[in-house]
Amino acid sequence: MKRSLINEILKEGDAFIRSFGYTLPPFAYLTPEQMKESDHSLYVERSMGWDITDYGMEKFDEMGLFLFTVRNGIAADLKKGTGMLYAEKIMISRQDQYSPMHRHMLKAEDIINRGGAKLVLELFAPNKEGKIDRESDVTVPVDGRLVTLPAGGLLKLDPGESVTLMPGVWHAFWGEGGDVLIGEVSTVNDDKTDNWFEQEIGRFSNIEEDEAPVHLLVSDYDTYLA
Repeated sequence: MKRSLINEILKEGDAFIRSFGYTLPPFAYLTPEQMKESDHSLYVERSMGWDITDYGMEKFDEMGLFLFTVRNGIAADLKKGTGMLYAEKIMISRQDQYSPMHRHMLKAEDIINRGGAKLVLELFAPNKEGKIDRESDVTVPVDGRLVTLPAGGLLKLDPGESVTLMPGVWHAFWGEGGDVLIGEVSTVNDDKTDNWFEQEIGRFSNIEEDEAPVHLLVSDYDTYLA
């Protein structure tokens, strides 16, 4: 992805988020220079901040996702069983923009339609080897009730509705009829090691630096803040 496109997506995404009365925290608006001058260790250690991905496929409108990690614990706390064991994201899935089939080994997550259009999730249970089970039903909690779908069934969430996805459950999602503001509340999030995709794709974008970044992405931290 070109950096100029990422900068434009950040601007459009922030406006879309604000249209629902949600405001990102102050550190979202730090420039790269301000982050270098401040104590940025917490953001870096916990991968908090902007995340625009096309999964390395160079077709963001068709396959991509806008994310901002608002808060996050650390994996070491999970092992101890005490401390900050949770994370929160705000995301945007554009109309018909596919977030590809994947699962998490450690993370349980609530996916919440915070506003906009309908959010559609395609769901599969894992088999004994952890791969996609294309035969068995999949059962997930949806706002306090259990919903059972056939393998590959589509769960459609209207604004205000949510689903809980336990570790291992395979899922892909997109917006239907328009763009969707999505909330994610989960156990500690580790996007570097806890995303397992059906396709052979990457988690982050390959960036062409055609202009300077307005804000850093979490995938920029190692380069710009080393």
